[in-house]
Amino acid sequence: MNTLNTAAPLSSTKPNLHKTLFATCIGNALEWFDIAVYGFFASYIAHAFFPTSDPSVSLLLTFGSFGVSFLIRPLGAIVLGNYADRHGRKKALLLSINLMMLGGAVITFMPSYGSIGLIAPLLILLARLVQGFSAGGEFGSSTAFLVEHFPERRAFIASWQFATQGASTLLASAFGLGLTQILTESQIQDWGWRIPFAFGLLIGPLGIYIRRHVHEPASFEAQAPEAAPLKRLFGRQKELMLLAIGLMVISTAVNYMLNYVPTYATKNLHLPGSAAFTATLLAGVILTVVTPLMGLLAERVGRVPLMWGSLIMLIVTIYPAFKLVVNHTTPTTLIILVCWMALLKSIYFSTVPSVMADLFPIGTRASGMAISYNVAVTVFGGFAPLICTLLISATGTSLAPGYYLMAMSVLSGLALLRSQKRIA
Repeated sequence: MNTLNTAAPLSSTKPNLHKTLFATCIGNALEWFDIAVYGFFASYIAHAFFPTSDPSVSLLLTFGSFGVSFLIRPLGAIVLGNYADRHGRKKALLLSINLMMLGGAVITFMPSYGSIGLIAPLLILLARLVQGFSAGGEFGSSTAFLVEHFPERRAFIASWQFATQGASTLLASAFGLGLTQILTESQIQDWGWRIPFAFGLLIGPLGIYIRRHVHEPASFEAQAPEAAPLKRLFGRQKELMLLAIGLMVISTAVNYMLNYVPTYATKNLHLPGSAAFTATLLAGVILTVVTPLMGLLAERVGRVPLMWGSLIMLIVTIYPAFKLVVNHTTPTTLIILVCWMALLKSIYFSTVPSVMADLFPIGTRASGMAISYNVAVTVFGGFAPLICTLLISATGTSLAPGYYLMAMSVLSGLALLRSQKRIA
């Protein structure tokens, strides 16, 4: 079933491909840059805002605040997705990027716990909640905006949604690697970790300017807005949302596992931080370059074969890959593991946005995609670092993250099996 409107645009002004991509992807890039930086510099944030006598407890509190902020994402998806379906994709995109900048500014300039006490971690949590709310509506609105402007190129153009996530990981890793080379450990701990957050604030104004000067998709303007998109979703399209959630599970789990790598490498494998950031830097290169190439390939060979190939390889190889790193712990084996995960993720990743768009009609597309995406990200992604930390602690083995990814691959495989007739 293909629910995309592929009719010729009604507007006499043909949208510019590059401008449309930039306008939509810059907000996605800002969102994922802040997420990646928070994950990469978790141990420093723990020291600044969540100090305790036990470093492990501080780290758990930091990842807990990372995960709790994701609990509000479904609310943001409901509010902003509904707003996009009723009032337009452009208005929702402008609102979400302004909220992202607000949260980022709070994190960048917040004094430490040692300076202002308990108010510091409380405001950091509030900032993460604001960012989580705004991010909740970003994916649904921006992906709908892309595929409705260019329905004939939906596999390729929607793949850029996740390619920009790779670029954000790449940039965040570059900051991590650069700071570990330029600054001392104490300097990073005192103030250096704030530098990438401050850089993220510079992206926002440009994104706001570009988003103010784009037009709504012609296919959206051609039909009357859905009067009650949420009522229709939860009344008649619950199965579509469950399928979309299932398809997202492994994609988001691998993504947040990559964010967890610096902490996993330094705390569990006892590797230097530079090795971890080098691995994630290379992963960012792979995600940025390979994802749109796979989007192009999907236009030729189809999306379903690529998705199955990636899932099967994940299930078969992820345990041996983690075992290699645990039994032969070196920077090289860590890099092999991370790059392999990034490559398989790129193949699967490239197809997911356009597939999710195909599941929903225009009238409920932004809401349906936003809610499904953020439920998956909240449950299976945002708490992945915390879950893996607890699994390692409970089982006593550093192989626990591999078990988690295998289980998530199976769940996504079941969703793909049920939905492939709709998206072929």
